[in-house]
Amino acid sequence: MGQTYTVRLEPVGIEFEVDEDETVLRGAFRQGLMLMHGCKEGQCAACKSFLLDGEVDLDKYSNFALNDMEKEEGWTLLCRAHAQSDLEVELINYDEEVLRDGIALQTKQMRVQTLEALTHDIHRLVLSGAELKYKPGQYVDVKIPGSEEVRSFSMANLPGGELEFMIKVYPDGKFSSLLSTGTLQEGHELEVTGPFGVFTLRGKSDRPLLFIGGGAGMAPILALLRSMADQNIDRPAVYYYGARGPKDLFHRDELAELEQRLPNFRFVPALSDVGDGEQWDGERGLITDVVGRCEDKLSEVDAYLCGPPPMVDAAIGLLVQKGVPEDRVYYDKFTTTAP
Repeated sequence: MGQTYTVRLEPVGIEFEVDEDETVLRGAFRQGLMLMHGCKEGQCAACKSFLLDGEVDLDKYSNFALNDMEKEEGWTLLCRAHAQSDLEVELINYDEEVLRDGIALQTKQMRVQTLEALTHDIHRLVLSGAELKYKPGQYVDVKIPGSEEVRSFSMANLPGGELEFMIKVYPDGKFSSLLSTGTLQEGHELEVTGPFGVFTLRGKSDRPLLFIGGGAGMAPILALLRSMADQNIDRPAVYYYGARGPKDLFHRDELAELEQRLPNFRFVPALSDVGDGEQWDGERGLITDVVGRCEDKLSEVDAYLCGPPPMVDAAIGLLVQKGVPEDRVYYDKFTTTAP
């Protein structure tokens, strides 16, 4: 442990202590303060804030997230910033309800309980063990066996002892390939740390809900839908899910069941690449095109987006164009890490 400093967050007036050996963002997480964030690696700028007073030392980051002029002006990335003195930080992108209602970081040793393929390239992984507290929509970091590296995965299930993930498999993925090759087996232990993420249902709103997702991005959205059913939340909701072909769809039976449990909920899958001879009578096209075609009045919705960055970026553009305020568009980009 190094020197400890005090960080004051404005305009919310929250103070907490941070060690110089940890980033400001990590120090906040450790104490249950859920600041806005994305990649946690200095790539996305979701945690960009303005340094009103004090000095920080920055770990390596992308110039796309923070350019030299911004740095000179006083902007910083909380996921890369190590305090070198007491700090006063102005938050630009924050949700006070979420910020004050976070859960402190926990690290748990868990055991692989279930491994199964959901599609040709998405696998289901269930871990069991000591309960890790989190909120539906959040994610954890899973440590790669034999390494100090981690990979981030959202939970698809409700809190309560197990962690269920939907993992996109890449042939050279340092973690995902362990699933596809059978290297990771039931009974093996994994270390997980969390929770992270602000992709949670805003409880103070009663506006209609629009979910847009693709690929393994179904995980946190399914967690939110399961939570709604569990709590009898009857807000009007529609979930548009994009996939390439029929073989890329999964959990259709459960989503049909959720349509029964949530009378105001609709699931709309759409396929962008239906092959010759493949049967499909549902929506076709890119998921953003389908949403644009099927939804006229969107200005009053809360929108939740999860999937590959190009899909999320396209959906944000569409929703803003259709009148959804940007502060009511919540998203989680499922980025890939280099092998």
